[in-house]
Amino acid sequence: MPIPSEEAQPPALTPQFCFHPTALQDFLRLSRATTDDPLLATLNALTPSAPFTPLNRTAPRPHPSSHRVPRTTCKTYLATALFPAWHARTQALTYCASVATSPDPDDPELLARQAEGIRDRERVVDERLDPYSGRFFPKEPRTEELARRVRVERGVEGIVRGRSWDVVGGRCEGVGGEGWEEAVAKWEGGRWGE
Repeated sequence: MPIPSEEAQPPALTPQFCFHPTALQDFLRLSRATTDDPLLATLNALTPSAPFTPLNRTAPRPHPSSHRVPRTTCKTYLATALFPAWHARTQALTYCASVATSPDPDDPELLARQAEGIRDRERVVDERLDPYSGRFFPKEPRTEELARRVRVERGVEGIVRGRSWDVVGGRCEGVGGEGWEEAVAKWEGGRWGE
């Protein structure tokens, strides 16, 4: 069974991983590129082909997409490759969401933001002279930036999984009738083989 050669390994989940400007996105991008992006090609490779005989050499061969992947083969692939990748991405996003909602005692910009707030309160603003001088745009804490990134990536993840599940439903026999959320819940609960 072909499994992507360079799978994205689940990262060590630390606050540094979450706060790094690109580590979370790089992990998610690599994981999607090795499992979801080549999904159709992988399922086509799992499609059984007709045995070669001299008689069928000249006969037109149907396109691989007209064949469906057997249910057991497809379920095995999903349980050993696709769902574990999805699970690793979910764990990373869930962990980073919890980091984003926790207090951040190591915020390197905390003192600078506090000083900026003090300076802003001490400023004398004459909006007749400069109508824009009253505006104050404090830099948002890195936990809020992280929360925004996690929300965006969760939205992307939902779209990617929906499209991947549409491919699975179109190529696999007897798989894909339920939503991807239900299928993953069954897999996580150990009921995927049913």
